[in-house]
Amino acid sequence: MSDSTPKTENAAAVLKVFAVFETLAEEKRASLSEIAQRAMTSKTTAHRLLHTLVDLGYAEQDPDTEKYALTLKLFSLAARSLTGRSDLLRIADQVMGKLSRATGESVNLGVMDEREQKVTYIHKYDSFYNLSMQSTLGLRNPLYSTSLGKALLAWRDDDEVAERIAAMDMEPLAPRTITDAGALRQQLRETRARGYSEEIEESEAGVRCMATPVLDHMGKSVAAISISFPLFRFDEARKPEYVALLRAAGEEASAALGFEGDLISAPYGSAG
Repeated sequence: MSDSTPKTENAAAVLKVFAVFETLAEEKRASLSEIAQRAMTSKTTAHRLLHTLVDLGYAEQDPDTEKYALTLKLFSLAARSLTGRSDLLRIADQVMGKLSRATGESVNLGVMDEREQKVTYIHKYDSFYNLSMQSTLGLRNPLYSTSLGKALLAWRDDDEVAERIAAMDMEPLAPRTITDAGALRQQLRETRARGYSEEIEESEAGVRCMATPVLDHMGKSVAAISISFPLFRFDEARKPEYVALLRAAGEEASAALGFEGDLISAPYGSAG
């Protein structure tokens, strides 16, 4: 009993710290009472945690409103964690810029979370239009409901795909979310066969997305690039153009990372 109690208390303390981080990330600025409520802890505990974060330079308090906010130190920490992906970001940025200029729509770069069944958004180009899909860097969405997630899954080893699908809790998130594992596997097969994935109102109502993978030298997906459209602005007549632009972007980025060939003939996995 004495061995497990400190571990339990330590885990609870860590959870409270991250609850404070997540509250400040979502609310931008929040009062002590708001943070305590969101973190489900007492004001005394929340104040102690915030005081420590301020001392460490991760949070700051506005002297006028007394509200707390995150500093750029946390962003700096996250940015340093992406240094190993610097080549990917540089290469992807070039092709994403072309897609953005050609379509005017939102273009996103996502990578697979290696522990959870989610895709994390690490780079983006916002749409030229006022009414558009706005994504947030660091946003994490389920693999099964996003075109980015499907593009990442479709170019992974069959065993890994099977394990990931088995671990998914496929809850409905939008009007047409896939909640059946068999249907998802079929979509992955179709994705591999045509070189891009697609989702229509599976992650968010009124949104349509297409994505293609970025492959490493082995033909394994290391990222995916997507274009997002509001349904009312998607031009079906231009779909072949969108697909050609998207696939060209994925193949150009993959070639820059050492992959030889085209997406459809990639040897890594069959998503079967």
